[in-house]
Amino acid sequence: MLTGISGNNKTETQKNNPDIMDTISNIIIMAPPLLLALTLHEYAHGYVAFRLGDPTAYNAGRLTLNPLSHLDPIGTIAFFIIKFGWAKPVPVNPIYFREPRQGMLWVALAGPVTNLVLAVISAILLRVTIFTGQALPYSPMLEAVLVPFYYMLVTSVWINLVLCIFNFLPIPPLDGSRIVAGLLPEEMARQYASIERYGFIIILILAFSGILGKVIFPIIRFANNLLQV
Repeated sequence: MLTGISGNNKTETQKNNPDIMDTISNIIIMAPPLLLALTLHEYAHGYVAFRLGDPTAYNAGRLTLNPLSHLDPIGTIAFFIIKFGWAKPVPVNPIYFREPRQGMLWVALAGPVTNLVLAVISAILLRVTIFTGQALPYSPMLEAVLVPFYYMLVTSVWINLVLCIFNFLPIPPLDGSRIVAGLLPEEMARQYASIERYGFIIILILAFSGILGKVIFPIIRFANNLLQV
């Protein structure tokens, strides 16, 4: 992604191994926004739960901005392979909430909404970066800073939109299912939640069959184009 942006200053290694260098560049560009998006998503769940009276995430050491506490190896790798993934869910115990079902709804909302806010902030910073690059006189040092930052922001908008829209899907155990369960009558919500034991399998089948991508990527592309106009 970043290789060759500055012109023809490629090293011999880059010329001989363009695919390897492109892969390394992509990982370097993608890693910071991905770690930030996953970390703040899970932190938001834990923080809202804590404010509503649940100390479970705090006691488990998950109310932290340390990315290593939230990363799920499979979910992180999936992001690089199938372009969407997940973090290790923050533990929440609704028994601490005054109104458990409503509390879970707010906790579930916190993650995707945080990613939406991050996408908007990244889009604003992206425009500031473009303006800065156009307003200031060119220098190699300025380009060395702004070009990677530009691509990180582009990637941040996309990643946060993916996490937001993917997690809003009403498939247990995704956040969207918690939101739906909080809106359904109690008995219907209980029956709906029983699907959760098959949720991960359903998500994998939909992902690898291509159905999931056909459903969410048009929405993501629309939102991405809207933010980056």
